[in-house]
Amino acid sequence: MIALVDVNNFYVSCQRVFEPQLNGKPVVVLSNNDGCVVARSAEVKAMGIKMGAPWHQLRDFARQQGIIARSSNYALYADMSHRVMTILGRFSPNQEIYSIDECFLSFAGLLQDHTELAQTIRQTVLQWTGLPVCVGIAPTKTLAKLANHIAKKQAPFNGVCEWQKLSADQQTEQMQALDAGEVWGIGRKISARLAQEGIHTIADLRAANAELIRKRYSIVVQRTVHELRGISSIEMEEAPPDKQQILCSRSFGQAIYAEQELAEAISTYIARAAEKLRKQGSVAASLAVFIRTNPFRPKDPQYSQHILVPLTQASDDTLLLTRAALWVLKRIYRRGFAYAKAGVMLCDLQPRTAVQGHLFLQTADSIKRAALNKTMDDINRQWGRGAIRVASAGFNQGWKMRQNNLSLHWTTRWEDLPVAH
Repeated sequence: MIALVDVNNFYVSCQRVFEPQLNGKPVVVLSNNDGCVVARSAEVKAMGIKMGAPWHQLRDFARQQGIIARSSNYALYADMSHRVMTILGRFSPNQEIYSIDECFLSFAGLLQDHTELAQTIRQTVLQWTGLPVCVGIAPTKTLAKLANHIAKKQAPFNGVCEWQKLSADQQTEQMQALDAGEVWGIGRKISARLAQEGIHTIADLRAANAELIRKRYSIVVQRTVHELRGISSIEMEEAPPDKQQILCSRSFGQAIYAEQELAEAISTYIARAAEKLRKQGSVAASLAVFIRTNPFRPKDPQYSQHILVPLTQASDDTLLLTRAALWVLKRIYRRGFAYAKAGVMLCDLQPRTAVQGHLFLQTADSIKRAALNKTMDDINRQWGRGAIRVASAGFNQGWKMRQNNLSLHWTTRWEDLPVAH
């Protein structure tokens, strides 16, 4: 048996842990530059506000309805996620962290009643972190996702739905009540195609001809059909696979024109990407840089460009990657444009241990550079991102994204620690 544990309204719930005055009130969390809604409390969902709704279009309505907005506080969310996943790891020897707020746990071989264990998990996470979670339990990962959806949406389940405890008629009834597009892995496009063939609900998808589904769609959709029938076709992954590409990009808080400011942004993004690269033990054999203006301001002059370049030697060295990225920037930058976004992508990733040696590379220099990068990572990990950086990243960074409603970093900054009176 597999359990899927999911934190309810994760971003909003993290804010409420340290701002209990937000409990019971309509709350939204906004994306980069406070652009659009990326998380909603139950009260906001009841008002019909959709995910991704532009905040500037909602301001008057939000003022009338008393909706409270918070900027995305990624440091807080990452730390709270780590705490939750650490707690969940205590309940099973086999854990797969699926996303920042979800993880699968294998209940195979556990003698305790699964529903009772799930309720213990809910109580422990709530007591230790203040975050509410729901649990779905089933023989397959897809059914566990479905059971979690039911546990979250239907109050009688009290936050836990064990699929096998439902009768066959109850299972069919639940599947008939949900669109096929609600199934894990079935997107909007596939859902629309399925509807054209008369497959509208999850029950319809479960009853579909699996071989025909494979021919018309893919083996992935066929596996979904098998999973809905209780046939496990998607294995647990205890360690997440290494990323094949690492992208780091942001929209700017204000339009920028100068190459120097773009260079600061590119240098900052490369440093973040390189740190992720080293964390997974990989090196990049090529990198890409892109810059663009704001396509939503059609009256402004428009420009967009990117270049992908191979590296002489695959590397995870921040200084080397920064030098290459700034070389690319010089070739794509054009004066006279109001740039709204820039980004970098590290490509052709491979394990650091599999890199072929370079005839003209000084081994002593590479060892020193590796030590330097490790020292930078250690300092930034202890004192906060950007505590030490390359000079080209600048210090003022006026291009940084807007976060006008940002809360404190209660768990990651000493000066922001909550004070108990």
